[in-house]
Amino acid sequence: MPIDDELLDILCCPETQQPVARAEAAVLAPVNAEIEAGRLRNRGGDKVEEPIEEALLREDGRVLYLVDDSIPIMLIEQSIELT
Repeated sequence: MPIDDELLDILCCPETQQPVARAEAAVLAPVNAEIEAGRLRNRGGDKVEEPIEEALLREDGRVLYLVDDSIPIMLIEQSIELT
């Protein structure tokens, strides 16, 4: 079940206060490839092991926040920095 639109409207990045939006499949595909290869770590340094089905992308396109069972995980150390 995707994240609720009303919740999405009020969420922002806890680090920069930039708005976030649903990450498109084109953003998630290379991230999931890195996870499958065992190379992806979150900003806290923990290895990301599960494929990402849903995430929120910060407005500048540099950070992903995971969504787990329709619940956004808006913790900086759990986010994923994109290159």
